[in-house]
Amino acid sequence: MIRAHIEIQGIVQGVGFRPFIHKLVKEYGLRGYIKNTSSGVEMELEGLEAELKDFIAAVPEKAPRLALIENIKTEFSDELKNYKDFEILKSSTEELRDTLISPDICICDDCLRELRDKNDRRYNYPFINCTNCGPRFTIIKDVPYDRAKTSMSDFPMCPDCHREYHQIENRRYHAQPDCCPECGPKVFFLDGEGNEVAGEPIETAREYLKAGKIVAVKGLGGIHLACRCDDEKITKTLRHRKQRDEKPFALMCRDIESARKICYVSGEEEKILAGFRRPIVLLRKREKGLSYLSENDYVGIMLPYTPLHYLLLGDDIDMLIMTSANLSDTPIMYKNEEALENLHGIADGFLLHNRDIQTRCDDSLCWVLNGSEYFARRSRGYVPFPIKADGVKEQILACGAEQKASFCLSKENYVFQSQHIGDLKNAETLENYESQIRHFKRLFDIKPSCIACDMHPDYMSTEYGAEKSGELQIPLVKVQHHHAHMCSCMADNGLSEKVIGLIWDGTGYGTDGTAWGGECLAGDYAGFKRIGSIREISLPGGDKAAKEIYRTGISLLRESGCPYDGFKNSKLIDNMLSAGFNCPKSSGMGRLFDGAAAILGIKTEASYEGQGAVLLEAAAGEDEGIYPVEFYGRAPVRFDWRPMIRHLYKEKADGTDVSVLASRFLNTLIKMGTELCKTARDETGINTVVLSGGSFQNMYIMQRLPKLLKSEGFEVYCHRRVSCNDEGISLGQLMVAQAAIFKKKEI
Repeated sequence: MIRAHIEIQGIVQGVGFRPFIHKLVKEYGLRGYIKNTSSGVEMELEGLEAELKDFIAAVPEKAPRLALIENIKTEFSDELKNYKDFEILKSSTEELRDTLISPDICICDDCLRELRDKNDRRYNYPFINCTNCGPRFTIIKDVPYDRAKTSMSDFPMCPDCHREYHQIENRRYHAQPDCCPECGPKVFFLDGEGNEVAGEPIETAREYLKAGKIVAVKGLGGIHLACRCDDEKITKTLRHRKQRDEKPFALMCRDIESARKICYVSGEEEKILAGFRRPIVLLRKREKGLSYLSENDYVGIMLPYTPLHYLLLGDDIDMLIMTSANLSDTPIMYKNEEALENLHGIADGFLLHNRDIQTRCDDSLCWVLNGSEYFARRSRGYVPFPIKADGVKEQILACGAEQKASFCLSKENYVFQSQHIGDLKNAETLENYESQIRHFKRLFDIKPSCIACDMHPDYMSTEYGAEKSGELQIPLVKVQHHHAHMCSCMADNGLSEKVIGLIWDGTGYGTDGTAWGGECLAGDYAGFKRIGSIREISLPGGDKAAKEIYRTGISLLRESGCPYDGFKNSKLIDNMLSAGFNCPKSSGMGRLFDGAAAILGIKTEASYEGQGAVLLEAAAGEDEGIYPVEFYGRAPVRFDWRPMIRHLYKEKADGTDVSVLASRFLNTLIKMGTELCKTARDETGINTVVLSGGSFQNMYIMQRLPKLLKSEGFEVYCHRRVSCNDEGISLGQLMVAQAAIFKKKEI
């Protein structure tokens, strides 16, 4: 007989780990204890040496699916304490806190069966959960993860739940959100004026929805606006009330079969769509119709992920629009009072509940690329799951960018990226951003010794970083926007050697004070060289050109020697360009997309960011033609888009179909990007390419560019764990700051 003291670090709380250990201990005939600590779990076991060693080997092999075991430390001793049985002891809080926290996940199959079983005491109970499913991150106030430190502290367990909670054989053994209709949270339904409506709340909500009304529905990480999606008039009403004229809506489908009625669903897409994380997956539409839901080729589809959602759809509602309840780019609403006040006149009814959401968390949004998630938004179901980044030893705060803001905090080879925050353009979003930084710092016990931010002097995130740097008297590392993109993709793929970074986005502040955006860089975390870019584009009206994209179309045509008098305000724009008045220049790839969309008559004014590029992709067919790819200059070499624009204009004037022109435009950019990478390889000898930036949310490009690069002998990497858009930038900033600290220590 020997004794083993075992410490396990990783995601081992809130995932059914202690019940799993209890059962495994019984299987191997061991005795002792286990308890949660602020570092993970600690246990002490006694038994035969062979059984103890087999037990330790079995832990990582048989652990629950949500557990992430990073380290097992074991010390053996011949000195026995003669434990009589095995116990789960009360959690302890230590000075050092290294606990990792599980994301929220969807209802499991066992709970779903109970939800539908008329003989089960939790039949039709909208908060049914167990150790294997349910809320986690959005209800946690602090660690260790115990009921007292979650929103469930307001709901003492009834005798039946208490008994289940303490039964080792029970699926709800030590499930912190465990509850039932007797002791748990309750739903209620209010009309548009906030008055409680008699009757069964979920059934009332269903009646409202069937009648064509708009209902605010409180879920896991926030409140949605739901309505029928089979009636264009209802959708238009929602658009009018929410002031969301054209941006696509996401749908919640009852099951995969319902999703297949309107979308193609591959086996890989089904796996992620129906997986336990339940993101919104962007799926290709079966028909070009349904433009009132989504004007492009894709529709965002998610399946129900809470018992409440399953009950709301029932057996007779195939699908619903399910869009975040927020106003004017403010964060998603998550408090009952907030929804009743701010959604008055928008929602006809409110399906709410009395379990507080501690942390708001939007739905995640992704495509499926090469069999895995390719994120446009990484949030519910994935956050706060850490990103392993070997070599990150410092505790660093990276503040991110302005659009699609996120932040990162690091600690001992882990990077914790926040959920989707939104665009930092108003006080409400900034307040949420700051509160989430405080929450993450507290949960993961991180005290930054360095702060990283974007170089742009006017970003709210940069101002925040500078303010905190001064307040805490710690270094501030300013990171060039596109360098951060490159390093984000490097870290996402575990790369540390020098790479070529093909970075395409709308705009970013360059080291020369100008706006960059269509960049080919070479370097690593420690620095970069700008190898190539695109010819700068004059933007009449500055920021106005990002919305009134016909302005950029005129600029491209004028510079290329093509007529442009058919556009609105063409004389005014011409005068501005001639005088150079309020016409900043940008090498942003997003602006090139905008201008092309306007020239082709696809879109002249954008109602949301990137709309021109989205519709240009949707218009593209299968033509394989390519326009001339010409370059000029050095350091950086520049792509001359003027020959391409001249061909585009002439072929459109000749009556060539827009689908052919859109394809040829995109094919030309794919060829151009490949040629820039070849130039970078010739200059540096580097053969590895990383692709990052919001323009790589274009699936036409992403299905072709990597293939062409690989055919030229490149190793190609794209994002897998974080978004390619500005949401992923904070990860790159953090890695650059870590390299800067390491370099300083070396000196």
